[in-house]
Amino acid sequence: MSDSQLNANASTRPAILNLNGKSYRTDDWTNVPSSILSYLPRKLHLQPSHPISITRQVIESTFPSPTYTHYNDLDPIVTVYQNFDSLGFPKNHPGRSPTDTYYINRDTVLRTHTSAHEAEIFRDNESGGYTISADVYRRDAIDRSHYPVFHQMEAARIWDRRNVPGSDIAHAIWEDVEHLSKHDLDVSDPNLTIHPERNPLQADHHSPEEVEAISAHLKRSLELMVLELFNRARAPRNLAGSSDTTSEEPLRIRWVEAYFPFTSPSWELEVFWQGDWLEILGCGVTKQELHINAGMPHQLGWAFGAGLERVAMLLFSIPDIRLFWSKDPRFLGQFSTMDEIRPFVPLSKHPACYKDVSFWLRSSSSAAGGRERGASKQDFHENDVMEIVRDVGGDLVEDVSLIDEFTHPVSGRKSFCYRINYRSLERTLRNEEADEMHEAIRGQLVEKLGVELR
Repeated sequence: MSDSQLNANASTRPAILNLNGKSYRTDDWTNVPSSILSYLPRKLHLQPSHPISITRQVIESTFPSPTYTHYNDLDPIVTVYQNFDSLGFPKNHPGRSPTDTYYINRDTVLRTHTSAHEAEIFRDNESGGYTISADVYRRDAIDRSHYPVFHQMEAARIWDRRNVPGSDIAHAIWEDVEHLSKHDLDVSDPNLTIHPERNPLQADHHSPEEVEAISAHLKRSLELMVLELFNRARAPRNLAGSSDTTSEEPLRIRWVEAYFPFTSPSWELEVFWQGDWLEILGCGVTKQELHINAGMPHQLGWAFGAGLERVAMLLFSIPDIRLFWSKDPRFLGQFSTMDEIRPFVPLSKHPACYKDVSFWLRSSSSAAGGRERGASKQDFHENDVMEIVRDVGGDLVEDVSLIDEFTHPVSGRKSFCYRINYRSLERTLRNEEADEMHEAIRGQLVEKLGVELR
């Protein structure tokens, strides 16, 4: 964030924020606007007939109690230690920057992922596994697939060496695999479980036999979950006699080697849906350091994480992430229970209104990655532009794109031009309304970022 934005924030922020029954003192790290705080009570994943909640309920149904405990109402306000340090994030990780994360104060953030709760659940959970579903918050781009508030779901299956006779974890896990249901899915999994470079074994903590057993349990569990999700989505299409050939195609999935910071070996699970391969989730054998840092070194297991919006957009054919936050009964009335995952019937398509804004950065600014601890306050970050547009336009802005950038050959000053697409999901915007918002955005860019309009 630039100096001028920090000063603007300081002049407008309250000294105390009262959130979820607690009081937090603000400081020079506070960057969360009131527009974002207004989402805290919404909790779409807990509204029974909302597509986000329906998706959660179907996933939870494949991880039944008592083996799995379900955590759905954990406080989104967490410490920097919970969100980053407990998970081993380096001090200079870009995710810690205020350009990416909403800070309540220097020690407190709105969680950026459900993993912020992992350490405490590893310590306190008494069942063999758990799921977490939660709203998470990140400063991000503005388009039809990104939103500053979204919902994640993760699950983990845990075994404890102390509870296994002879500590033969591999044998115990294979016995658990035998208790899982079988399926006849078309599954592509061409790679070996362990590859020394692409998908390494945590050799200091796990044997190859243990990892083979864990990965088998992981893959069978998630294949069954995907089968449940997409069979539910295909059934209404069959009943309705839809011309969509999706309902007639055999469900196909494939496992793709991947890298994630909290698991190894790791995979992405992709599904062939509506004529294309689509990534559904990431998963893997949990990094043992997470269990060790939580004070539970005798535990081991697997974990997966998925974005509920991404899955719900596929299942319900919802084209714009803003729709999830709509209170329009024409949207909400289309969904009922997890027993029926019916494709969304689009509302009327309202016309777009495009407007451009061009500006010079101050000569002392750089188009760098935003302010981190110890970094220059002069740095410019695109997410600061997105935050201003979102704060003024809210859900009346469909997307924002950088269409031109220029560096002056003599002065070295940088110029940017952004195109803002104003479009309501519910009504036709008048050009005067768009003009009013656009002028407000131009003014905020000058006031908060210190830019020179062109």
